[in-house]
Amino acid sequence: MKHDADDPNPRVRLAHGAGGPAMRALIESVFLEGVTDPEARALGDSAVLPLGDRFLVVSTDAHVVMPPFFPGGDIGRLSVSGVVNDLAMAGCCDVIGLTSSVIVEEGFPIEALRRIQRSMQVACAEAGTRIVSGDTKVMQKGEIDGIALSTSGFGLTDRVLRDSGLLAGDVVITTGTLGDHGLAVLSARHSLGLEGDLRSDVAPLNGLVRVALDRAGSKLHAMKDPTRGGATSALTEMAEKSGVSIVLDEHAVPMSAAARAAAEILGIDPLSVANEGKALIGVEASEAAAVLEALRAHPLGVNAACIARVEAGQPGAVWLDTGFGTRRLVERDDQPLPRIC
Repeated sequence: MKHDADDPNPRVRLAHGAGGPAMRALIESVFLEGVTDPEARALGDSAVLPLGDRFLVVSTDAHVVMPPFFPGGDIGRLSVSGVVNDLAMAGCCDVIGLTSSVIVEEGFPIEALRRIQRSMQVACAEAGTRIVSGDTKVMQKGEIDGIALSTSGFGLTDRVLRDSGLLAGDVVITTGTLGDHGLAVLSARHSLGLEGDLRSDVAPLNGLVRVALDRAGSKLHAMKDPTRGGATSALTEMAEKSGVSIVLDEHAVPMSAAARAAAEILGIDPLSVANEGKALIGVEASEAAAVLEALRAHPLGVNAACIARVEAGQPGAVWLDTGFGTRRLVERDDQPLPRIC
């Protein structure tokens, strides 16, 4: 395939939405062209703006998952959880409100729309927030595939966290099993019959993140949710921005039996699969045990595990320790599972 730099008339590819290097290159070469604002150029999942002696945190996200209903959730729950989680990764656990834009295709079932709206309300209740404004557009049949949601959120925090805050000597904790969301959506989309206990992990994480923040305080240095591109992309971005390397212990990575089996059958690396209800948390090693204990006491953190250590090695490198040797994890520059978030 011809690279963008070699193409005199480059066009958008699916890889540009995969959460990996192609997407970041598109953002930097197009959307950041001429932009000098350091907050925008930080490429965080949320923007942080000083507001008196506190900080206003703002985030926006679009969702085009197919199918819109899948085991464990739907596009409505996904749209609320995605924005709430982006805010939480910046340290904002008190979400003041959300806005929601709905673009729906002519002919879309009204009952399905009601079901999505009810799901959004349930997710808002779980997150302790509400939708305060919205917009609706209807497209002619064939101009959009079913439904697309765009959600924004805002809240206040006293302390800002960045995904660039990892320090050598830290450890990385995952709040639960990895790979569930992407594999559940894939199974539902293609009617693979793999569902069983395979369910999306989609959930608002602000309550769980508050538990970690309360326990670790200033010793919690960085957070990121491993959505598009999975844990590999999230860890790579954290390592690059922090100027450190990360060594991931393969045997410490928690996975559900259903997700592990599905990944093996399909030949998909679960570390590159999107998650929608998990966070990667970087903390001082001395606090790891206490943070794990606190997370595991929360319903969304029962499978929390310490999976990696942070080193002052090659900046941006993520290494996988298999127990028999070490190899570098490389982000995929394509989209193995399109339309999953």
